[in-house]
Amino acid sequence: MIPKAIPLRNEALFRLAMCHTSAAANSVADSYERLEFFGDSVLGLIIAQYLYEHHSDWDQGLLSKAKSSIVQEAPLAAVALRLGLDEHMILSASEEATGGRRRASILADILEAVIGAVYLESGLEVARWFVLEQMHDAIMRIRGGDVNPDDYKSKLQEVSQAIWRRPPNYYVTGESGTAHERRFTVQVEIDGDVIGEGTGRSKKEAEQAAAADALLIIERARQAKESKPAESDW
Repeated sequence: MIPKAIPLRNEALFRLAMCHTSAAANSVADSYERLEFFGDSVLGLIIAQYLYEHHSDWDQGLLSKAKSSIVQEAPLAAVALRLGLDEHMILSASEEATGGRRRASILADILEAVIGAVYLESGLEVARWFVLEQMHDAIMRIRGGDVNPDDYKSKLQEVSQAIWRRPPNYYVTGESGTAHERRFTVQVEIDGDVIGEGTGRSKKEAEQAAAADALLIIERARQAKESKPAESDW
């Protein structure tokens, strides 16, 4: 059953949007890949037009950074989860067993596939309404000109310089997946110690994830230190 928030009535088209390559009889014709390719372009067009019309004082560089911030994997995956698309995914047993239902890259892909399906069934205006409605939070986060609201690397750089007086270093420790779904694993070190690890579809995305992990660990350590009872004077 199609979630009510999605303006789509074609059950077969929705099922196609939900079908991961691992569960498709024919990976080209029976999986979401082609719909995802199409939906990615529709999403990009809608967000680009919105930014162009609502930020007339932004130059090309700022518009491009803002668009990239909105359509990146994390906010798309968050929307997919909010819509409950993870419950409708069609995965192979092996993909299911390895956590595919909660994998951000797959969640982002199926949302783009749904956007493509909505466009094919109802046209650009309905697709535009759906995208702007569902991506509202991500769009609002950059309205003041902060086009990198999730720039964890810059935040970690500031923290690292303040505490250790030196910058963090990032190292790629692993690569996996197919050419279409490449995954990188990155570790971040400060003063010779690994303090964070992250994965992503690109090295930059994995570095951001590693920096976010490091910031969380640093914050937890700070909170633990503050909550520790002061040593007695006795």
